[in-house]
Amino acid sequence: MNPLSLWMIFSMMLWGAGWPVLKILSESVSWEVATFWRLALMSIAYIPVLWWNKKPLHLDRSAWMSVGVSGLLYTLFMVLSFLGVKVATAGAGGMIITTLSPILIVLITIIFTGFRPSKQHLFGLGVGLLGGIIMVRLWEGTILSNVGNLLFILAALSWSVLSVLAQYSRQYLDPIRYSFFIGLIATLCMFFMAYGHGILAVFDQGIRFWSALLYLSVMTQTVATTIYFIASTKMGSGKASSYMLLVPVFALISSYQMLGEIPSASLLIGGAMSIMAVYWINQAKTT
Repeated sequence: MNPLSLWMIFSMMLWGAGWPVLKILSESVSWEVATFWRLALMSIAYIPVLWWNKKPLHLDRSAWMSVGVSGLLYTLFMVLSFLGVKVATAGAGGMIITTLSPILIVLITIIFTGFRPSKQHLFGLGVGLLGGIIMVRLWEGTILSNVGNLLFILAALSWSVLSVLAQYSRQYLDPIRYSFFIGLIATLCMFFMAYGHGILAVFDQGIRFWSALLYLSVMTQTVATTIYFIASTKMGSGKASSYMLLVPVFALISSYQMLGEIPSASLLIGGAMSIMAVYWINQAKTT
């Protein structure tokens, strides 16, 4: 196994454990305040990374459009994920978002880039979509009333578009600066949303809150997200997204260990189908 693959597995472990940690964070302060500080600390953590790699802090004019749209999408993803775990289980978020995202990425590339899918691609997409239907229990007709699942689906869509943009951004700037600037834009967006909601309330919290906040800010955002974006530029967004099939496994295990969450049968069956779909999609040859 090559070193990049090992780093990707490590980053997926960090992401998986981040879901129950996010649930812990959501119990302490408002989602606006928690999301702002999570992004702010992430941006600060990137500064030594930029300095170590001697990356300049300026962007060419051509890069600002890509970075600006990506920053807004990143803000949207963070907000939807946080709101999702407040009303649903952390394990469900880790399963739905990380299994649907790779499938949605392929659909986006088919629609907008002229990518021609093979029969294996189409079969994988069909299985993956069926798995998604099972996970959210679409047959019950409660998808719109099940706010948690709906938020997770929208978060998966925003992350999928962001992943495709990350791949194409390499013609403008490197992944490290890309990650820093979209995080900085998201931080500014969240500041205006958090202002007036007790933005300094975090300093009244204990060690449990700060441990969760630092883990999400530094380990899942600065470390894991940078690894993912670097891999996207080297492997392609489709190939890199295939590693996300490891996240729900780590998310369910860590959610059980930290929060005692027991996943439903529909979540396990649908998630397993979506994981197999991602594997088939990434084994398929381009036609």
